[in-house]
Amino acid sequence: MKRHPFARFVGFVGLTGLTILLTRRSAGEDRASFAPRPEEAQLPRAMHSRMEERPVIRVGAQGGDIAGSDNRALQAAVDYIAALGGGTVEIGEGVYRMRDSLHLRSHVTVRGQGEKTVLLKAPAAISSLALDGDYGEEQVTLARAEGFQVGDGIAVWDRESGGFHTTVARLTGRSGSTFSISLPLNADCMVAREAKAATVFPVVSGYGAEGARVESLAIDGQKEKNPSLNGCRGAGIFLYRSHGAVIVDCTVRNYHGDGISFQQSNDVQVLGCASEGNAVLGIHPGSGSQRPLVRGCVAKNNGGDGLFLCWRVRHGTFEANELLNNGGYGISIGHKDSDNLLLKNLVRGNARHGVYFRDESAGMAGHRNRLEGNLIEDNGKGGEAAGIMIDGETEGVVITGNTIRDTRKGSERTQRAAIRLGEKAGKAVIENNREE
Repeated sequence: MKRHPFARFVGFVGLTGLTILLTRRSAGEDRASFAPRPEEAQLPRAMHSRMEERPVIRVGAQGGDIAGSDNRALQAAVDYIAALGGGTVEIGEGVYRMRDSLHLRSHVTVRGQGEKTVLLKAPAAISSLALDGDYGEEQVTLARAEGFQVGDGIAVWDRESGGFHTTVARLTGRSGSTFSISLPLNADCMVAREAKAATVFPVVSGYGAEGARVESLAIDGQKEKNPSLNGCRGAGIFLYRSHGAVIVDCTVRNYHGDGISFQQSNDVQVLGCASEGNAVLGIHPGSGSQRPLVRGCVAKNNGGDGLFLCWRVRHGTFEANELLNNGGYGISIGHKDSDNLLLKNLVRGNARHGVYFRDESAGMAGHRNRLEGNLIEDNGKGGEAAGIMIDGETEGVVITGNTIRDTRKGSERTQRAAIRLGEKAGKAVIENNREE
């Protein structure tokens, strides 16, 4: 019989008049399968599956893939990784001088070396406006332009345009004393209302930075060399509409404003961070931020409240935090801040009430919050206070399993009441607490 031309075929089997060719791979011809594994799936917002390796770039004062010791080197690294769809920026040891924010980008992780990586806010220049800054205008004219440089971060405001109406932007060009800015003015800033501009900004800032992550950074705000920036537009670390962002093992100190603030940002996690010696609030979730998780953090020696739940903070968990020796309340809850869990926190030595439910009407009060397993002690350093004070037309608060006490002697015992209900407060569940 004539040999079949395909050498691999090792036999012929006759079957009902058909010929079936049996094949066998020769030794060494086994190949890995490139077929997708059963668990493989495309990412929710991409047309590819999850990759095991993502881009990494290193930046450092003493060298790296990008060498530098200021915000420009850091930003170059972040923007490079962002252009590749996300990854990690590793920042080496050193002090990095910040003349503008480090602007976070979606799905980019920024990782430092803890206390060895310091982002230092540069001293601010400040000037009155020489001309009115009009709503929507993208330039400002300064009475005194010394110290302002193209590329700097800048804030613009007057005495009636605080909060979210303060504009925080970047200087993008200059003609004499007139500077173009990267964003339109949020409000009229009038010379007659003492309009001002200053090179103040969040040291780390995320606007629309979905899934951004910040790890192991130390931030020094140099508050003695900078004017104040309000927590709606700034903080040592500040997020705005940055859903799913994570802040881990960061320290913010000495900022002339809040330590950590996130606004209109859902599902943010703040884990193992410290906010110390800042001029205003320690940790400030607000403006509709839903489902925050703040765990294992320390807020101490800040000028205002340790933990301030601003407006519409709901379904959050605040667990195992320490709120110590702050100049306001240890924890403040108020405007539509409902259905939150405050669990196993230490609230000690604050100037006013340990936990305060603010005076709000029934529609706007902080309803159905649960305080469980907290230690609340020795508050009221600024005068007579309660461990927990429920003001306003607040309903459905549960206070269970807490220890509320004052361990001091004589006249130093200013936390006079464990739990105090205001005249308008609704029904609360108070059970199994230890009061001393």
